[in-house]
Amino acid sequence: MNKPLLALLAGALAIALSAAGCGSSDDSSSESTTSLTKVEFVKEGNAICTKGNAKINSEFEAFSKDRNLSETKAPSKAVQEEASEEILIPLISSQVEELRALGAPEGDEGEVDEILTGAEEAIEEGEEDPVSLIGSNSPKFKEVNKLAREYGLTVCGEEE
Repeated sequence: MNKPLLALLAGALAIALSAAGCGSSDDSSSESTTSLTKVEFVKEGNAICTKGNAKINSEFEAFSKDRNLSETKAPSKAVQEEASEEILIPLISSQVEELRALGAPEGDEGEVDEILTGAEEAIEEGEEDPVSLIGSNSPKFKEVNKLAREYGLTVCGEEE
C-alpha cells in the first residue's frame, strides 16, 4: 500500500477502530439470552476488532492498488470520502453490530452502551461528512477509543 494513503488511512483506522462498536442504535445489548463475564466480553470483543481491523487493512490495500494511488502524494478529498464510505463506515458498523450482539456483561450495560452508542454517533457524523473519519479528524472517535481502552477493549480502542 502506498505510504501517504497508508498513513492517512491507518490514522482513520486507528480512530475508527474504537468505533468498532458502530452499528445501529436500534440494537439492544439486553437481547442476549446469556450474559458474558467482563473477561469473556473483552476477549470476544477484542477478537471481533482484530478480525475487523484485518479486513479494513485488506480493503484499504485493495482500494489503493485498484486506484493506483501515489506513494508520494496524499489522496484527494474525493478519494478519502470514497474510502470512508466504501470501507470504514460499513466495516466499522459491522463490528459494532457484532459487539452489541455479544450482550454487555451484567452490571456493565451502561458502560458498554456508552462506548457503542458513542461509536454509532461518530459513524452518523461520518455518514454526513465522510472525511471526518479520516486521520485524527474525529474527536468523537478519540473519546470512544479512550472509553473502549479503559474498559479493556484495547484492540477496539487502539490508536496509532
